[in-house]
Amino acid sequence: MRHASLMNWGLVRRRCAVVTLLFCLLSFKRIQAQDSTMIIDEKRFTLSEVVVRNNLDYKMLLERIKADTSFYKAFKTLRILGFSSYNNIQMTDKKGKVVASMQSKTRQNHDGKCRTMDVLEETVTGDFYDGSGDYNYTTPELYASLFFTKGTICGETNVVGGQRKGKGGKRGIEKHKEQLKMLFFNPGKKISGIPFIGDKLDLYDESAHKYYQYRLDIEEYKGELCYVFSIMPKDDLGFFKNDRIVVDQMVTWFNMKTMNVMGRNYSLSYKAGVYDFDVSMEVEMVNLGNNIIVPKTLRYKGNWDVIFKKRERAIFTATLFDFKKP
Repeated sequence: MRHASLMNWGLVRRRCAVVTLLFCLLSFKRIQAQDSTMIIDEKRFTLSEVVVRNNLDYKMLLERIKADTSFYKAFKTLRILGFSSYNNIQMTDKKGKVVASMQSKTRQNHDGKCRTMDVLEETVTGDFYDGSGDYNYTTPELYASLFFTKGTICGETNVVGGQRKGKGGKRGIEKHKEQLKMLFFNPGKKISGIPFIGDKLDLYDESAHKYYQYRLDIEEYKGELCYVFSIMPKDDLGFFKNDRIVVDQMVTWFNMKTMNVMGRNYSLSYKAGVYDFDVSMEVEMVNLGNNIIVPKTLRYKGNWDVIFKKRERAIFTATLFDFKKP
């Protein structure tokens, strides 16, 4: 009996030793994983322990992130290749009930000079289209401008160097649609002409560092090692949070070898007298080879209202596949 008690006591001691060891290892890991703050060009950045340990050229790396055009270029590249797409768009009421929807499968064709599109399948509910067959909502129009082709369009490229990403010569409603598209699908860049918030969108402007915190880390994303760059509002903004913050969160994964954007999650919100919006987006890219990067999956959830337009609540998913390179 005494022998059994000694065995039990020994087991307890061993278990305690294991628990103590695990506690020490976890504590050590937490200590090792502490972030470091760096001041680069009078701007504050937070670097993870793994970034610091690898002795990276932080300034050069952050400059490349700031100057990135690969996210925009990936969407432009869709204009010069063929692909299939599953499209799911749902318009909802304030309780989340679907009031109109469209599900379809489409195929974009590209012959090297021009692109066209075939609608292979389509199911529509509610008042998704108006009596003339046009979209009854603005959100599907924005979606269509990204992923659909109407008629035959020729002479496009995916070149971004030296080009200005802007509204061009568009006016009226077309100008406002282009602004919305830039706001929702190319965040973090200044957009002129949007009342109240145009100068609050540039996350890399010197003044933005008063309101946002920036963190650089390294982690695996979809099986590849990536730099992950996170931008979040500071915690102690008080009144300024409602007045200055448009981007509630933006997390971007950059391929460590090519610095191409491989994924981005972000959310935007703002309330002004004539409009308000609250949208979130997840974008996942795919490398087709030869450094050709395109969107693979895009998920959107948004609630926005513009004066003289009815409020729109929408959820959509685009799934792109079967790419044919140019």
